[in-house]
Amino acid sequence: MKPYPFTAVVGMPDLRLALVLSSISPAVGGVLVRGEKGTAKSTMVRALAGLLPGVDVVDACRFSCDPVEPDPACPDGPHAEGSAAHRRPARLVELPVGAAEDRVIGSLNLERALADGVTDFQPGLLAAAHRGLLYVDEVNLLHDHLVDTLLDAAAMGRATVEREGVSVSHAARFVLIGTMNPEEGELRPQLLDRFGLTVEVASSRDPELRVEVVRRRLAYEADPDGFAGQYAAADAELAADIEAAQRLLPSVKLPDDALRQIAEVCASFEVDGMRADIVTARTAVAHAAWAGRTEVTTEDVRVAARLALPHRRRRNPFDAPGISEEQLEQALQDAQPEDPGPDDDGPGSGTPPEGGEASGPPPSSSEGGEEPSGGGRSGGDQKPVGAGEAFRARRFEVKGTGEGAAGRRSRAITDNGRTIGVQPAGTKDGHPHLLATVRAAAPHQRSRGRSGAGLVVRSQDLRFARREGREGNLVLFCVDASGSMGARQRMREVKTAVLSLLLDAYQRRDKVGLVTFRASGAELALPPTISVDAAASRLDGLATGGRTPLAEGLLEAARVLRIEAVRDPLRRPLLVVVTDGRATSGADAVQRAQQAAGLLAGNVTSVVMDCESGKMRLGLAAELAEHLGAEHVPVTEVAADTLAGAVRSRISGKAA
Repeated sequence: MKPYPFTAVVGMPDLRLALVLSSISPAVGGVLVRGEKGTAKSTMVRALAGLLPGVDVVDACRFSCDPVEPDPACPDGPHAEGSAAHRRPARLVELPVGAAEDRVIGSLNLERALADGVTDFQPGLLAAAHRGLLYVDEVNLLHDHLVDTLLDAAAMGRATVEREGVSVSHAARFVLIGTMNPEEGELRPQLLDRFGLTVEVASSRDPELRVEVVRRRLAYEADPDGFAGQYAAADAELAADIEAAQRLLPSVKLPDDALRQIAEVCASFEVDGMRADIVTARTAVAHAAWAGRTEVTTEDVRVAARLALPHRRRRNPFDAPGISEEQLEQALQDAQPEDPGPDDDGPGSGTPPEGGEASGPPPSSSEGGEEPSGGGRSGGDQKPVGAGEAFRARRFEVKGTGEGAAGRRSRAITDNGRTIGVQPAGTKDGHPHLLATVRAAAPHQRSRGRSGAGLVVRSQDLRFARREGREGNLVLFCVDASGSMGARQRMREVKTAVLSLLLDAYQRRDKVGLVTFRASGAELALPPTISVDAAASRLDGLATGGRTPLAEGLLEAARVLRIEAVRDPLRRPLLVVVTDGRATSGADAVQRAQQAAGLLAGNVTSVVMDCESGKMRLGLAAELAEHLGAEHVPVTEVAADTLAGAVRSRISGKAA
């Protein structure tokens, strides 16, 4: 069945342009496509492969070497000049989210390397994607070290595999395209920055466009070949235009005026480092070639900035990428050469026009600001109170050592990290440990009839490194939203602390969930998700009021953790209970709360964030922590700086 035609996709001009520009110039660094589910992200990427020109490759070369300029370090080489070659279509290689590292970068047969002195390298997906497209759907769910490997290879044009002193390198030039749904979690900023271009896509709200999308999709499913034939001419014309732009690309000039505009725009948006300038310049050159020009113009810089800068500007962790069109136009004007006239007061004179620089996006909830007034401790609903500015929070860890998703919170046995021991083959996959393997094989050399300097190694001799690193966990917040928490200043303090913990969870690659309890029951306000910004949004709109059903809140948390243990068994939970410890809803409220705490005690690592304030304190949260077997932390001590200060004061007190 033929793929859906590229030119048959309705709308999305920015995505169409970004994919075309990356195809014209792979040096741009690929494209990250962000958007909600069902917006044809994957359909458009898969259709792109059919538009790319074919490539000439050396016969029997697993690494797709160019016969004109073969890779001198090719593991299948060296290739003699004039080697036999053939032409094949450009490839689209898809990388599954659950792929192992060896499947991505390739693997070395350590046994043959030791026994026979032969470097037996099995190519991975990076080698298959050389001179083509590498597509990663749900790239935000890929392990960070694999994303980093992909982006390094895309930037350097080479992939290197090193195993215990044995190293293999091969060319890996490809167009990297990643798609993601932001609701499922964001990429870390440093990884986000490594993508050349980014595009936000969303389904159209225009009924006519939606009707056309459905009409075309149904027509394709009814007759794929016939539908593709209707757009074959349009696809062929677009493919010819891309090939023509590729030929023109080396002739495009980037004048100093355009470079000055690029620098002015990047400085205006306060991007970090020089990658933004370089990517914007490469994109502008590619756009000029696409337009059939041999010199970059202001329009090329404008288009390039819109695609290359949204994900690079400085922003708060939970802010969506984006740039201000007014600020972009102002920066382009400021970079124009000055008019030598004595009375010039235009944009080039250094005097900003009336209105000046456009304001950026509205502040997020973490920036505080004036909030609507709310009542004290009435039983009714109160208007939500916003959080203050987030701070660096203490790191709370799950006890023991896990084997869960890669992250930065708790100790875990991982594929990366420091080596803490070795293990025989078959117990767990990992990286071969050269020294331990040699030691295991050494005592058997005489019985195996060793001759000469070679070492006779058997599969049973192989030893693998046991590495300890960090894992991400499930952090479930159980937040008291009752009337006793409704004092304005207290709720702001609580939300600020929880927001800071959410920011910490975002940085440590955790999964988060949110349970709230108030009045007579509890609810799952946010099912466990990787989208930490969704939790921050739910927290910001949290209203308070009513009695305190503490038992119901703990039982709902236990239910969520029980279900999640089946869905995601490797991600160990950390329960953060945010409350003043009161239990006032229903009969025997205190006793039922203690019984609910007993169900959780010993089964899950917990932290009780004590929100009680005032001179007369009952210490109920501390009692709850004791029943949970949890760490008791006053809300004022959640900040990492507060903890460090307390430790220093205790040390100095003992020293005195």
